[in-house]
Amino acid sequence: MLIDLNDFTKQDVADLLASKDDSRHRQLRVTKDGKAYLSDVVGNQDTDDLAFRLETWQAHNGYTGPTAAADDKFVARIEKVLRDNWPTPTDTYIDLF
Repeated sequence: MLIDLNDFTKQDVADLLASKDDSRHRQLRVTKDGKAYLSDVVGNQDTDDLAFRLETWQAHNGYTGPTAAADDKFVARIEKVLRDNWPTPTDTYIDLF
């Protein structure tokens, strides 16, 4: 699933978080054209086409899946970091938000 950061809602963020379960490490990535997605490729691998990425979310910690999507504070936090960093990211790697 992709969300377009040029026009998105908090519900879009919740849907994105719900789109993948919490069984694997994941990373929220944003392409240079403003598409946010959850990647199974994590760390500093395959980052050439990215505007920015968040820290890797470790498996089994509730960062993705239905639990994450239902956590209103977490969804709002992710929405805020996306809005704060698109279209002008503070860095290419964001680990404090």
